[in-house]
Amino acid sequence: MRSAVHFLWQEPGAATGFRAGVSLHSHTMHSHEGLGFIPRYAKRVPLFSWEFGRLMRRYQAFHGQPLDFSAAYWTPPLPAREAFEVERKQIEDGLGLRAMVSLTDHDNITAGTQLQVLEREIPISLEWTIPFGETFFHLGVHNLPLPAARDLVAALAGCTLHPEAGMLRDRLGDLDAESGVLTVLNHAMWDQAGIGPARHRMALRNLLESVGDRIHALELNGVRPWEENSMVLDLARDLGRTLISGGDRHGREPNALVNLTDAVTFTEFAEEVRSGSSHVLFLPQYREPLRLRILQMVCDALSDCPDLVGREKWTDRVVYAPRDGEFVPLSSVWNGGGPAAARWFVRGVGMVGSRQVQRALRPLLIENHEFPRNGWSPSATSEPVSDAAPCQSASISPAP
Repeated sequence: MRSAVHFLWQEPGAATGFRAGVSLHSHTMHSHEGLGFIPRYAKRVPLFSWEFGRLMRRYQAFHGQPLDFSAAYWTPPLPAREAFEVERKQIEDGLGLRAMVSLTDHDNITAGTQLQVLEREIPISLEWTIPFGETFFHLGVHNLPLPAARDLVAALAGCTLHPEAGMLRDRLGDLDAESGVLTVLNHAMWDQAGIGPARHRMALRNLLESVGDRIHALELNGVRPWEENSMVLDLARDLGRTLISGGDRHGREPNALVNLTDAVTFTEFAEEVRSGSSHVLFLPQYREPLRLRILQMVCDALSDCPDLVGREKWTDRVVYAPRDGEFVPLSSVWNGGGPAAARWFVRGVGMVGSRQVQRALRPLLIENHEFPRNGWSPSATSEPVSDAAPCQSASISPAP
């Protein structure tokens, strides 16, 4: 097995000689995204954190309880076709390669099935949620066969809702038996359930020991910090596992990572990865401060979009459940943009879309450890570097 990791800002010609670029792991309007991340990230952004805290205190004083972000979700702004085009244009116009795009909404294949009407090959894919002990993981499941796709997704959903011993292995076995299907462990080092780093790593080890032989690759993720991705690099080296890209786009910014391949079809690409060959390319936007990029994603989510027919207002795309009620869009209960506190919050987030504000925030949000140093290898400890530090590709092979 051999995976190669390239950084385009150091290797401008990294894509030369490849036939296609592959965009994996991105989301459309069909994903239901929890809002629990907002308080965590808001507290980490200078100036914005102070205003966010003030608004939350005002809300609690008025309602007698804190705002429960877990009782709501948002849907990314882009429909399937527009999300596909964002990824296609980056690969075809930016890299000069033929584009393959696999959209992976949470536990949902609507985007891929809708895009089957296009002439080009569009894989039917999803991001599958798997409960595992006290936590959960996300698996990218790419290129489901059209005749059996809905039955396979129903079986995966059953495993998510009613996990039982052995069921996960059986479902992964069903996927592994399908030629051309690619199963990826997404953002493996991310403790999404908040159980703590040590317990998360233990759960990850148990997952890989129990079903790892039926997972084809480990993901390097475009919206996770470099420190975390470097841990995945080390894990892949230590276990002899194949690495693959995953952009995890939710807003309008195209994926920050793609794969390079000589394959002509997605099925050929999947077989290439399953055989152990993968070329991951980090694109320049990955060098931008991660917190600024995530804040821009929030800005995309909370911006009015005249081009989205039927979903123009951000309140059309944020859904919540009143006490003992069904989920409804905020636009059905809020007039004029909602309460003053909400309007000020959205206005503050919207400022991040300004280039002037982004230039001012960038120096405050840079985290040096996000970038690899020249000569970095997967066994080395990552060290802080400056923006000017050169980066080279790292070839990752299993430990002897």
